[in-house]
Amino acid sequence: MKHTTLFPLALFVAMFVSCSNQSAVESSCVDNPVVNTIMARRSIRKYQDRPVDRAQMDTILRCGLNAPNGMNRQDWAVRVVDNPEFLNGITSLYLEKMGERGVRMASEPGWRNMFRNAPTVVFVAAPEGGELNVGLLGENMMLAAWSMGIGSCCLGGPIAFMRDEAAAPYVERLKLPEGYRLVYAIAMGYADESPEAKPRDLSKAFYVE
Repeated sequence: MKHTTLFPLALFVAMFVSCSNQSAVESSCVDNPVVNTIMARRSIRKYQDRPVDRAQMDTILRCGLNAPNGMNRQDWAVRVVDNPEFLNGITSLYLEKMGERGVRMASEPGWRNMFRNAPTVVFVAAPEGGELNVGLLGENMMLAAWSMGIGSCCLGGPIAFMRDEAAAPYVERLKLPEGYRLVYAIAMGYADESPEAKPRDLSKAFYVE
């Protein structure tokens, strides 16, 4: 059966080319702030050296906790860390584990921590089977953050290390419910870069006739 590709979507995306380098709050390509935020959001990997304002972080958390989830189980656990002692401490363990590679990483200009040097990190955990729900929660938080001028980047690499026995003291400090395990982390902070949009393959979505 033939399918119809998303030609209207391609035209719609083209509308945003002229504003691909603008922040969400500056974008005015269409008169819809939600669409503007989604199309303008970028993954940020360079941050200013100041944590996210906690009043703003509270709003971001509320947006995450209002994400759709199966049967309203709300089977997620979210922990925010903006304590440099925590972030620097677990980073030190990580660098030791990495050996010579860790030495090279720590010598990079601007190196602060293993979370893309973010001053605020959100840890997201779920029980087995809750991965879909926390995925929805995370996207809500990242979009809300962007709309408020706060950059973010979803991270999986650091979580692999945090499952190592060496990181156990820090994971314990997160006080996760029994049966929950970390799924990902979100680096958050005020952006210190303005990356351009990466191309999207519009053939990945189409109408089925």
